Amino acid sequence: MNLKLNFIFRGLKNKNYRLFFIGQSISLTGTWMQQVALSWLVYNLTNSALFLGVVGFSAQIPSFLVAPFAGIIADRYSRHKALIITQILALIQAAILAYLVLTNTIQIWHIVALSVFLGLINAFDAPIRQSFTIDMLDNKDDLGNAIALNSAMFNSARLIGPSIAGILIALFGEGVCFLINAVSYIAVIYSLSLIKINHKTNNTAKTKVFTELKEGIKYAFNFRPIRLTLSILAMISLMGVSSQVLMPIFAKDIFKGGPQTLGMLVSMAGVGALIGTFYLASQRKLKNIIRIIANTSTIFGIGLILFSFSSNFWFSNIVILICGFGMMVQMASCNTLLQSIVEDDKRGRVMSFYTMAFIGTIPFGSLLAGGLAHKIGAPFTIFITGLGCLISAYFFTRTLPALHKEVLPILNKKGL
Repeated sequence: MNLKLNFIFRGLKNKNYRLFFIGQSISLTGTWMQQVALSWLVYNLTNSALFLGVVGFSAQIPSFLVAPFAGIIADRYSRHKALIITQILALIQAAILAYLVLTNTIQIWHIVALSVFLGLINAFDAPIRQSFTIDMLDNKDDLGNAIALNSAMFNSARLIGPSIAGILIALFGEGVCFLINAVSYIAVIYSLSLIKINHKTNNTAKTKVFTELKEGIKYAFNFRPIRLTLSILAMISLMGVSSQVLMPIFAKDIFKGGPQTLGMLVSMAGVGALIGTFYLASQRKLKNIIRIIANTSTIFGIGLILFSFSSNFWFSNIVILICGFGMMVQMASCNTLLQSIVEDDKRGRVMSFYTMAFIGTIPFGSLLAGGLAHKIGAPFTIFITGLGCLISAYFFTRTLPALHKEVLPILNKKGL
């Protein structure tokens, strides 16, 4: 048993990654508290599904527009220093939000503006953080495990944060959650300050930005495994992940609950995702990674369709757990595959395209989901998004033989 656990958590043997893991785990718990509190606050202020979509759009559209340039920064400059800057800025955003709520001066336009600000921060943070993972590892063979542990960390926080948020919102209101999130950033900033990385200057730093961007786009979209992986990721995010913006409607109007009900739904998705991370962390080789992407995309789509038909709270929680498993394993597998086959000098740019496909498409999906739910209701909207995920999974599955022929030789060459 100990040997099995040591294998699952082998990435933590790397000191720099271990420091990052501890600090980020604390910070992400605060992030999930803020996310639940913010969605509840928006719905209470406006009682509008459309505004839930608008706020989701505002928070994530910068990732679609800015992420490619963040990838260039990740390939040119110190990812370590850039991450410290993004975390300080995120602390400031959370502190302003806490102040406005605690002083009862918050308005919906404040939320939209601060969501755009945080979206800009995350647009730079995500590709830099993703490509920084390999820099923290002494043993590069631990990359796949570290990516899985990143997901475990994210989803452990997703399990804990919303549960705490539901209780705190009921007792003290949303402002306390925003304040705790601001304080939690101190942990990750401190842990990043302890990490020792020898940054290597990239010789392309004098190259024109748009030349590097064009080079990255050409590389990613001319290489079929990267192109198709980004495509299935984008479709699942657009159609499926964005449906989470409707959870306050299910909690309040369908299940007749309060913030604790919302916290439970989000947490159950986190439980499923956490199970998925341990499943991925236990994988010794990556030969089945493409098949896993196809299967979990299908599972996620089926789970959303089942959730759309359910009016039983406890059955819905089980289905949400399955959705969380499918969504997390699919996205972490896409991340692992991309980082395993990409050339090192283009890692930052490819991970910026990953960010665009994963986070950058969500705002369009959030706006679409909010608008559809306003017209046809949340349950039927979730059904449509689940069906979209199933169709995307079907077309991706048809490409598996061709993808295996191109990917397996690369993985074999790298000993993965």
